[in-house]
Amino acid sequence: MPAATPREVVEHLLRLTAEGPAESMADLFAEDAVFEMPFLPPGAPRPEPGREAFRAHLKGAVGLQEFDSIDELHLHQTTDPDVVIAEYRLHGRAVLTGKRFASHLVLVARIHDGLIVRARTYANPLDNAVAFDMVDDLLTGLTAA
Repeated sequence: MPAATPREVVEHLLRLTAEGPAESMADLFAEDAVFEMPFLPPGAPRPEPGREAFRAHLKGAVGLQEFDSIDELHLHQTTDPDVVIAEYRLHGRAVLTGKRFASHLVLVARIHDGLIVRARTYANPLDNAVAFDMVDDLLTGLTAA
């Protein structure tokens, strides 16, 4: 059976994301995959490389937030056949505050042999800061940086 196309891999990841976060999302990543989130707020831990580190990150997120849908999805194939860009809005709820959120995200994913080898996700840190009642923390981190 041939490996899934890069577009199919990203579509699968987004289907799992819409019902997550779930540890099974990590199964779509290569063992040495790199997962980056360049717009994390100051002081937030940076994801470690590797599938199992990503799995641990997902496991830690399970009790913090719940996702229930994705909309406004636009997938873009690039001139590099291994790279797919996804723009989407993720809907969910911050468990601790009960607040709903809708975050706009951009994912740039490189897929090789049916597995994600590099994923870079860009999200507006204000979306989560509002949902988690952490706007003051974000402002403090920004002014201290």
